[in-house]
This record gives sequence, C-alpha cells and structure tokens, in this order.
Amino acid sequence: MNARKSVCTSAALALGALAFTFAAAPAQAQSGNHLEIIHHPNYDKNVLMPFSPAIKIKSGKILWLAGGTALPVYHDHPHKREQMLKYLTNDLEGQVRQTMDGIMETLKAAGASPKDVVHVFIFRARPRLGDIGKASAVVNSYFAPHNHKPTTTNLAVLELGEPEQLVEIQVVAVVD
Repeated sequence: MNARKSVCTSAALALGALAFTFAAAPAQAQSGNHLEIIHHPNYDKNVLMPFSPAIKIKSGKILWLAGGTALPVYHDHPHKREQMLKYLTNDLEGQVRQTMDGIMETLKAAGASPKDVVHVFIFRARPRLGDIGKASAVVNSYFAPHNHKPTTTNLAVLELGEPEQLVEIQVVAVVD
C-alpha cells in the first residue's frame, strides 16, 4: 500500500512540476514552432512511421481536448438514441473521420492547428484485424497536409460509452 501511495505521490508531484513549467514558460512561438520532433540518432528514414517517437515542447500552454466521438461535439446528455443511430454507424473509418472533424473544429476554436498537436490517443472498441491501420490512416490524413506527425497511442478496448461507438479520440496540443 505504501509503495502505491509513493508512486501516486511521485506522479502527482511530476504532473504539478510539469504544469508549473508550462505556466512559467513564455508563450511566444507561432503555431507549431514551439514543438521539436525528436528522432533517434541514425534512424532509418526509409521506414514509414505514421507518428513521431517524441515531441519536445519548447514553449506554450497545454490544451487538453475532451475525448471526441462521431457524435457532434455538442450533443445531448444523457445521449439520445436517435443521435446515436444517426452518427454512430457501424463504420470505423467513418466514425474516425467524424471524430477528427470535431477535433479540428475544437482546435480551431482554441486558436490552434493540427501542427500544435503533441499527442493523439485513439481508443477502438470491438477491434478487428486491420483496424489499427484503418484508424491510423484516417487520423494521419488530418496531419499530413501540415507535414506533422504527432506522437500516438492506439489502443483496443473492451467497450466505450455506447454500444455503437467504435472509436474515441483524445488530443493534447500546445498553443501560444
């Protein structure tokens, strides 16, 4: 029990120090300029990587987006059955596209762009063979025009908020 409490305390202190660092850092960089893509020395540039291994944040403020789904960003809670049937079709790529459209709108509302995204968390329910590649391809298509590859976590999970929901995506960005 003490080891668990120690780990939780250490994590809380690290998160607090991280938040303090960002709050104290001057926010003066332009969109995307406050990020540095990190690669290993002598990495094989011929390998097609849909994400960056690491991104260093040089300045700015953290922007956490709520987990997005194929439902419109502003939708009824509790969820209405007719909305779920309309937006949560049994099409992973379609749900990912609708989710990313909502995420792009939220980034824009915050004065951010896809180049400001540091990390993308992709949670997929009811995974099938090839789904990780399908979901990643759609997500990457939103960043490719900006020549940007955020770090990514792509997980298969047992279930999400609604039975029809195939994906939930959360984004972390750094803004001026």
